[in-house]
Amino acid sequence: MINTNKKPKPLNLLSVLFYGLTTLAIPALAVEITEDTHKAGVSFTTAQLTLANIKVSMLTPKIFARRVYAPGEIKANGYTSYIVSPRTESVVISRHATLGEHVEKDQPLVTLFSESVAAAQANYRVTYSEWQRAKKLTKGTLSESLLLKSETDYIAAFSRLTAFGLTKNAIEDIVKNNSSNLGEYTLVAQRAGAVLSDDFSQGQRVTPGEQIMILANEESLWVEARVSPNKKLNLPAGTRAEIEFAGQTYHALVIQEAHTIDPTTRTRIVRLSVENKDDSLHSGMFVDVNFQFDTQTAVIAVPETALMRGADGDWTVFVEDHPGEFEAVEVELGQPLGNYRQIIGIAANTRVVTQGAFFVASEIAKSGFDPHGH
Repeated sequence: MINTNKKPKPLNLLSVLFYGLTTLAIPALAVEITEDTHKAGVSFTTAQLTLANIKVSMLTPKIFARRVYAPGEIKANGYTSYIVSPRTESVVISRHATLGEHVEKDQPLVTLFSESVAAAQANYRVTYSEWQRAKKLTKGTLSESLLLKSETDYIAAFSRLTAFGLTKNAIEDIVKNNSSNLGEYTLVAQRAGAVLSDDFSQGQRVTPGEQIMILANEESLWVEARVSPNKKLNLPAGTRAEIEFAGQTYHALVIQEAHTIDPTTRTRIVRLSVENKDDSLHSGMFVDVNFQFDTQTAVIAVPETALMRGADGDWTVFVEDHPGEFEAVEVELGQPLGNYRQIIGIAANTRVVTQGAFFVASEIAKSGFDPHGH
């Protein structure tokens, strides 16, 4: 007869713990095996590759052009620009050129009046007349010293008018036309170019050296790029760069590099020369400057569009391990190379998706695969 009042034996504590651990371990082992059996990849047929416009390229180490950005401003070429200013205190009588106008060499710009010029013109008439009379006298009539003095006075008077800015034709007209207004003189363009500034008014009194106009030949302009002093860049003369403005790209060359820091902006100024044949660039414009350098050694790089972020935030590329089969492989990013980016972690001659990477990533995501096999 079975004794129903018999108390059951208590379970051994070690047995209970073993049972619990075994029960918990089984699902975990199943998940690990399931994850390990999944490959981080997807397959495409040839037709699918064509339809999705997926392109695969073999990566080989190459020398790439590296780009470094800096803000810049268009400036007038200081070597071809010219400041129009009086050499003596004067009054503006009339202007002959306006802001933005393209002028030719020797074209009249502004007519001025000066008491000093009037005195110099009157003196020139006298010295010219005396010199001409002295030359006509027979030899021996006038001493050599007086003849030399007459010639010297004439040359000095001519040089004084030249120093005031009068042209040779204007000086010769003083003695040809005795009815000309003494004191009036016209400043002409010393070179062809555009009028960049004309900040003056008729009737205004201007002092010697005061800027009346600025002329510049805009076929060749300067670009002043401001580079952070923290960037250790070697920018010798001749370094190539691209200037971007309003969707247009212009080629430029470094011509000078400052070795001091601007106290206001705390930047280093690098001066470039850019050709402006179509007259689309003008002084004062803000532009983007991209300096171009060749990598010192051959590197492996892919287009920026070939790089995709994984679920954990790491960068990946899709490697073709078999025809039409792609697997996500994590890479480290190196230096930017224009529209390309250096990658580290991929062997040379590896076939990688260089176009259509987003489509490959979406197909892997739809398949439920972790692109990293985690």
